[in-house]
Amino acid sequence: MLFVKKKGKNVKIVSKVVLRKNIFSQGTGLMFHKKIEDEAHIFIFKKLIRIAITMVFVFFELDAVLIDENKKIVKILYNMKPWREYYPKEKCMYFVELIGGTAKKKSLKIGEKLDF
Repeated sequence: MLFVKKKGKNVKIVSKVVLRKNIFSQGTGLMFHKKIEDEAHIFIFKKLIRIAITMVFVFFELDAVLIDENKKIVKILYNMKPWREYYPKEKCMYFVELIGGTAKKKSLKIGEKLDF
């Protein structure tokens, strides 16, 4: 499960978490997947990096949450469109993909801490 800390309490964001630790699983991401619902895909890097987010062969909107080494949110990209590329300036150690609209629905904010 994926949680966010709000006022000292854990608030559930999604029930299922898929960890993407290797280059192959990170490179393919959600390409060719059916739409996800109550699910988060978490990309784990060995150090803080700037990432390029490619939505090629992803057929539905996603929210992207960039997280630092302390698991605090540093950037949120809302409703990323299929067939586009995004280049956030912020560095991250973790990158979370959620179905589009989840970040707004769960009121995620920069500086909040995620737990997974």
